[in-house]
Amino acid sequence: MIYYKTNEEIELIRESSLLVAKTLAEVAKVIKPGITTITLDKLAEEFINDNGAKPSFKGYSGFPYSLCISPNSVIVHGFPGEYELKDGDVLSVDCGVFKNGFHGDSAYTFMVGEVKPETKQLLKVTKESLYKAIEMATIGNRIGDISNAVQEYAEKNSYSVVRELVGHGLGKKLHESPEVPNYGKRGSGVKVQEGLVIAIEPMINMGVKTIIQDKDGWTIRTADGKPSAHFEHTIAIKKDKADILSSFDFIEAVLSERNLEII
Repeated sequence: MIYYKTNEEIELIRESSLLVAKTLAEVAKVIKPGITTITLDKLAEEFINDNGAKPSFKGYSGFPYSLCISPNSVIVHGFPGEYELKDGDVLSVDCGVFKNGFHGDSAYTFMVGEVKPETKQLLKVTKESLYKAIEMATIGNRIGDISNAVQEYAEKNSYSVVRELVGHGLGKKLHESPEVPNYGKRGSGVKVQEGLVIAIEPMINMGVKTIIQDKDGWTIRTADGKPSAHFEHTIAIKKDKADILSSFDFIEAVLSERNLEII
């Protein structure tokens, strides 16, 4: 069952989503070679709590951390830990917050130091595929139109699309109906209607689409060990076009201040 949101509810989701954006910007301030991923997690949890919210992920189905931190060949759901970031790493950081009864959710893939050109291109295409999907999130289209936009753009650029992990509706629950795959047929699936709130999150691999899961039951990585990229926005369907409730602006303002390259 899909729960369509009122304008008032959408504004509360926007508040949560913008706090996610600001949390990721706090992470952006300190990402550099030598820092451990658990340090990023603790910083984010403290910032979320200080802003009157709770991390959506911590305790969700037993997930033990506030952020999913996924370096290089890890696609999503990576555990923060004692891993020290290295020059040339790419790092997907996925964050959710729960505030005023509603969740927000967003992810950004960061570059650490000097990243190989072919890996930068993967990030660029993944991010662009997100915005191409958002363009298709209009009243009268279907979920398959959104999904196909990601798949078509990624595969046109010779990348592969993860099948087993999908975007999703969200609101009072972190994961609601409908599922939003990153592959599919145009004109298929649920019809997009006003008040629908979804998280669109392309997960694109440089090599094969096949995934493997670590023994921790969470960490998902590419089967061939090649890099993966992940970008995510929470959006609401409005009369004219999709309203992006999350933001990359805070993150990219920090990267710009630090004279770091923005994809």
